[in-house]
Amino acid sequence: MKHTILIVDDNNLVRRLLRSWLEGHSEWSVCGEAENGKVAVKRVEELHPDIVLLDLQMPVMNGLEAARRINLIAPKTAMVMFTVHSSEQLLKEARARGVKDVVSKCDLLGEHLLTALKACA
Repeated sequence: MKHTILIVDDNNLVRRLLRSWLEGHSEWSVCGEAENGKVAVKRVEELHPDIVLLDLQMPVMNGLEAARRINLIAPKTAMVMFTVHSSEQLLKEARARGVKDVVSKCDLLGEHLLTALKACA
C-alpha cells in the first residue's frame, strides 16, 4: 500500500529534489506540494495526504503554525518537520503541535528521513 505525502517547502528546488527522491521508493506517492504553511493547510483539506513533510521557516505561515492548524483539521494526518533548524526545543514545540518527528536537512537524507516517514506510516 502506498502512503501519500504532501511536500511543503518554500524552496522549489528542495520540493523537486524531495519529490524525486520519494518517488524512487515504491511505498510513497507524492500527492502534492505547497510553498508555505497557508497553502499547505488548504492542500491538506483538498488532498487528504497520509503524511505532510513540512519545512519550518516559510513566508506567509511557518511550519509550526501550519502544523497546529493541520492537526486541528486532519488529526490523523502524520507530520514530519524537515528543517535546517533542529534542536530538542524545536522537537518539543513541534510535537506539541502534532508533529511526529523533526529531521534536519543537514542529516543524511536517506537514513533519518526514511526512518521518520516509516514511523508515520
